Amino acid sequence: MRPQVIKDLFPEISNDDELIKELIEHCKVQKFKKDDVIIDYGDNIEFVPLVISGLLKIIRQGEDGKELLLYFLGSGMSCAASFSCCMTQKRSEIMAVCEEDTTLLSVPLFYANSWMGTYDSWRNFIINIYDSRLFALIDTIDRIAFAKLDEKLLHYLEDLSTQKATDKLSLSHLQIAQDLNVSRESISRLLKKLESQKVLQLGRNEITLLPQ
Repeated sequence: MRPQVIKDLFPEISNDDELIKELIEHCKVQKFKKDDVIIDYGDNIEFVPLVISGLLKIIRQGEDGKELLLYFLGSGMSCAASFSCCMTQKRSEIMAVCEEDTTLLSVPLFYANSWMGTYDSWRNFIINIYDSRLFALIDTIDRIAFAKLDEKLLHYLEDLSTQKATDKLSLSHLQIAQDLNVSRESISRLLKKLESQKVLQLGRNEITLLPQ
C-alpha cells in the first residue's frame, strides 16, 4: 500500500506521516468479492475496516429478526459500529456485506485503540467517523418514522448511485425490498410508478436513474 493512496483517501490523516507509516507497517490489505460477509452478527470484531475501494453495506437485525439497512461505506470511509465494538470488546451487532468487490485496509484492534492516545490525527479521524455516522443514522430514523415509502426508495437509489458513482444500478427488486424491509411487490409497484414519472428506467435486474 503506497502512502499517497492513504493520503488521497483519508485527508484527515494525510499530514501525519508517522501514522501513515504505522498504518502501512501494521495493517493488512484484504480483498473481498461481492456478497462476501466481512463482519457477521455475533462476531468478535478484531479490526477496524478502512475502505480503499468498493462498497460495504452495513445492516442491523432487530429483535423480530428483520434486517434494516443502516448505511453504505465507500472509498475513504470506515465503520463507527465496528470501532465501537472493538473498543468495548463486545460482539458485533451489525453485519457488513460487500455490495461489490471491495478492498480494505484492516486496522488491528490493538493499534486502533493505542493510536487514540498517540496520534491526534487518528483520534480526530475516529471522532469525525462517529459524527458523520450519527447524522446518517438520524437521517435513517427520520426516514423510517416520517418518509413515505416512495421517498425512502428514491433516497436509497440516489445514495447507492452516489456511492457507486454510476447512474446504472445492477440490483433486483427483491434485494431492494430486503434492504428497505418491505415487500417485493411494493417495490416493484413503486419502481414502475417512478418509471412512469421519468425518474428512472427499468431493465432486467438494472435500474438507471435519469437526469432531473
